[in-house]
Amino acid sequence: MGFDEERDLDFDLEDILKNGSDEELNELKIWLFKENVRMENLRREIAELQDKFEKEKEQFYNEMRTLSHSMEIDRKRLLQENAFFDQKMKILQRGFEELDEDRRKFQKEKDKFEAQKEVFGGGTSFLGRTELADMLFRGVNSHLALKKRYKDLIKMFHPDNVAGDHEMVQIINREYEELRRAYDIGKQA
Repeated sequence: MGFDEERDLDFDLEDILKNGSDEELNELKIWLFKENVRMENLRREIAELQDKFEKEKEQFYNEMRTLSHSMEIDRKRLLQENAFFDQKMKILQRGFEELDEDRRKFQKEKDKFEAQKEVFGGGTSFLGRTELADMLFRGVNSHLALKKRYKDLIKMFHPDNVAGDHEMVQIINREYEELRRAYDIGKQA
């Protein structure tokens, strides 16, 4: 039986050192040597664990710095994107406000035009020509230009189109005929 097994852990070292036999002293030396080796191994393990812990701690701090830097970059990018989005939104809102203002202006002009149309009896003057027709054919200075303008106007105002207007087609036809006759008379003269 070994020293560890024969004695309790509460043994008195002084008693063994003073009164112990050589065999007990040798067993105590062996036990102390083994304990010393065990303690040294534990110290090494603890030192290795501390080194490992320090390395992991350093790695953790590096990762935290990297993540913190990445988060800062992401935060700045997000702030820039939010500012850019706000600018886009302001531009869109201004655009919608301008469109609304243009719509109101257009509606006023349309109402004004409708009122003038009512006052002038559908736009017909005392000569049978219309101010509108004069405006539609303004700038036409040749027979070929007259034909082209007539075709374009008929395409736009034909009753089968979305913006079609039968009354407008009649006005365009009358004005075209008058202008065509005037060009034909001008050729003959």
